[in-house]
Amino acid sequence: MSATSIGAPGSARRYLHSLWLLSSRDLRVRYATSWLGYLWSILDPLLMSLIYWFVFTQVFERTVGEQPYIVFLITALLPWVWFNSSVSDLTKAFNRDSKLVRSTSIPRSIWVNRIVLSKGVEFLCSLPVLAVFAIFSGATVSWQLVWIPVALILQAALLVGLGLLIAPLCTLYADLERTTRLILRILFYASPIIYGAADLPGAFKDIAVFNPLFGIFSLYRVGFFPDQWNTAAVIGAVLMTLLILVVGITVFRRLEPAVLKEL
Repeated sequence: MSATSIGAPGSARRYLHSLWLLSSRDLRVRYATSWLGYLWSILDPLLMSLIYWFVFTQVFERTVGEQPYIVFLITALLPWVWFNSSVSDLTKAFNRDSKLVRSTSIPRSIWVNRIVLSKGVEFLCSLPVLAVFAIFSGATVSWQLVWIPVALILQAALLVGLGLLIAPLCTLYADLERTTRLILRILFYASPIIYGAADLPGAFKDIAVFNPLFGIFSLYRVGFFPDQWNTAAVIGAVLMTLLILVVGITVFRRLEPAVLKEL
């Protein structure tokens, strides 16, 4: 996940050790002064799921998604919270710890990867909520749950690629932080969260494959809702993730000296 080559196995071990120390520190700091602690990692997606469930099942007649709709929502909202919170924090990845970024000799990509990892741990800790709702709502489970680890790896790679792109650009151009927030709001509705990939009209399905979250969210859902499988979206997610990762690594390497000067 590093944008900087890590040669010897010892260097790789030191990098991973430092990455874990920084990520675990983030988690401890985040919850040290919080009474609710772990509950904060599940409260946001849970409340969002309940609101959308109420609106689309109790207020309006639902024409999208599948039953049980609450499980349908949670399977996408949990990874969305990981994506949204990670990208939001990545816009401040270097500015937040500018002194450490300048003074340490470890590869600067670690400040991107630490955010993806710590938010990923929070996501994993929220998965029991999905299991509870799946059990009590009577959701059917298939062998295709094995696609969830694939979705997790794809999403982590996507976030690393975006982070290597966003973090240096937002450091050099402050206005991009607000722009990123606006894009995230649009992306929420442009991704299959409150609806499924199958609910899109034909013309939009062709465009949707360029949004890697379509394929990733389909992989999260297919274990509960087999009809959500979309081969084109999954292939598109893999290709777009690889493209973003390559672009992110390239941009990061070129902008790293300028970022250090800016800090």
